[in-house]
Amino acid sequence: MSATGENEMGLRKILDLTRFASLFMLLLHCYFYCYAAFASVGLRTDLTDRMVSNTVRTGLFMNFHYSKLLALGLLLISLLGTRGKKSDEIPPRRIMMILAIGITLFFAGALLFDWVSDIKTLAVSYILVTSAGYLCILSGGNQLSRLIHVKLFQDVFNELNETFPQEERLIQNDHSVNYPARYQLKNKMRDSYINIINPFRGSIVCGTPGAGKSWFVILPLIKQMIEKGYAMLIYDFKYDDLSKPAYNWMLANLHKYGQPPSFYSLNFDNLAGTHRCNPLDPQNMLDITDATESARTILLGLNREWIKRQGDFFVESPINFVTAVIWYLRKYGNGCFCTLPHVIEMMQVGYEELFAVLNTEPEIQVLINPFITAYENDAMEQLEGQVASAKICMARLASPQLYWVLSGNDFTLDINDPEHPKIVCVGNNPEKQAIYGAVLSLYISRLVKLVNRKGKQKCALVFDEFPTIYFNNMDSLIATARSNKVAPVLGMQDFSQLRKDYGKEQADVIVNICGNIISGQVMGDSAKLLSERFGKIMQDRQSLSINRTDTSVSKSRQLDFAIPASKISALSSGEFVGMVSDDPNEKIKLKMFHAELVNDSRAINEEIKGFKDIPPVRELDAVQVMDNYYQIKQDIQILVEQEVYRLKIQEEDIDEL
Repeated sequence: MSATGENEMGLRKILDLTRFASLFMLLLHCYFYCYAAFASVGLRTDLTDRMVSNTVRTGLFMNFHYSKLLALGLLLISLLGTRGKKSDEIPPRRIMMILAIGITLFFAGALLFDWVSDIKTLAVSYILVTSAGYLCILSGGNQLSRLIHVKLFQDVFNELNETFPQEERLIQNDHSVNYPARYQLKNKMRDSYINIINPFRGSIVCGTPGAGKSWFVILPLIKQMIEKGYAMLIYDFKYDDLSKPAYNWMLANLHKYGQPPSFYSLNFDNLAGTHRCNPLDPQNMLDITDATESARTILLGLNREWIKRQGDFFVESPINFVTAVIWYLRKYGNGCFCTLPHVIEMMQVGYEELFAVLNTEPEIQVLINPFITAYENDAMEQLEGQVASAKICMARLASPQLYWVLSGNDFTLDINDPEHPKIVCVGNNPEKQAIYGAVLSLYISRLVKLVNRKGKQKCALVFDEFPTIYFNNMDSLIATARSNKVAPVLGMQDFSQLRKDYGKEQADVIVNICGNIISGQVMGDSAKLLSERFGKIMQDRQSLSINRTDTSVSKSRQLDFAIPASKISALSSGEFVGMVSDDPNEKIKLKMFHAELVNDSRAINEEIKGFKDIPPVRELDAVQVMDNYYQIKQDIQILVEQEVYRLKIQEEDIDEL
């Protein structure tokens, strides 16, 4: 007995009997309609004649096709219980073709009675054609029983399984950024919104070149933030791709601010179109720790390999040396020469005069004492290792163009002052990023220290291609900025780029503490990290098992990655994945997204065509730039000569006493 209670052996016998009855009925049909041919060759007996005559009385042969249909019906009944060895390699089209040929031959034999006159030839031809049709139907039916009737999932790339519900509400507040989007849920496209309701928790925008992070994410973010009254710093790596739209959007939204903001730009390539700003402004250089931070920022920005060697003797010594020079100029004359160009020029003064002058400032004596000791003990190799590395690095900044921008005071870096809000765009040049990036790092470092304070206006720090500059305390800024309404937005191509320039530990901290992340196409470890960060969802699974007599299908549900690394690596331009953060008062249950951002490119392009160029700041010629350059050199020369002369007078007075 089988598990279902059926007697398979008895069932098989019934099917065999049914098939035998079908075959017998077909033979009886052929004998009746080809009786003349059988009789002519002596293939008849009284018994068969009596059997045929009795069958005629039943009405079975009243129509030519009645008996054939009965034979075919019995055959089909016998095929219903057939269980052939299952196979997923049998094409259904071939089975249908065999059955079609079989049925055609089985019923088309009747035409031979109109075409063939010889009874013997007719009988042989009709029996062969009908038998061939019968065998084709039998063969096709047997193969049909071997065909697998289970329709497995046809989703080759598992795209339908890896879809999940996303936030479809538009959640807005006074500081939110919202992106309309479209996403796929199973086999339907639905509208959604990516709601960054708390940008102060830090945002990362990443994607390989061409992924669309600037066009689809950063530009709309700048526009929405200006419309909501943010003060702003924009690091424009390819000036003026972001600066020009920001300037025009500011002009269109001046009424959105309590006090109208001012627009400033820093651009070392176009001196007539740039404002001047002193990052070492003495008014904001309150103690020697500010000088230390500035020295560390500028030197690590010029020597990225030093970032991973912080704490080494030959890294900390140049930093202390530059710190001493900065703080001396801050104290001298109430900071009248406290600019980076003056620092660079003073570092080039000879050791004897330089150390004598610096030693007059009590606050930096502890910093320069190791240098003076090495000089007095004739340890010139050690001294050169300590000082020359700083001098060589800083000398790369000694150009009239940089001196012009760094020595002026057109504006201060407190961009989120409620009484004087500012939108500041700092431009870099990909061809000169090694030099410009270090100077811009200093600007940003000083600016962040000023804006990350309580009681200020909300502001945003937008960095396009963030790894091209170095900011030592970005992790601290992200950790503390939320309470001070500072929204950092870091754009990058890949997390590995950040690790390369910042070191693994600091890069991992920056990536992990940002609450909002929007990623286009990224590869390798970055894709794996994001996939793990997004977590897993329940997905349907189906498996097929085939044996000789039966087919079994298993269906299950299991947790698997919602957005696999392979899918992140294959995102199209304008398609983004990510996760947003929420607030205690504004909960977002569906934080994760995988969607295509909706962007009206035609309308945006038309808007950009109507933008005004950023106006020039002043009329400037090369003579003014060179005069400023030589003036800075002369300032330091006069300062050193005066101080050396003063020291000589003091020594003479002491000797006379």
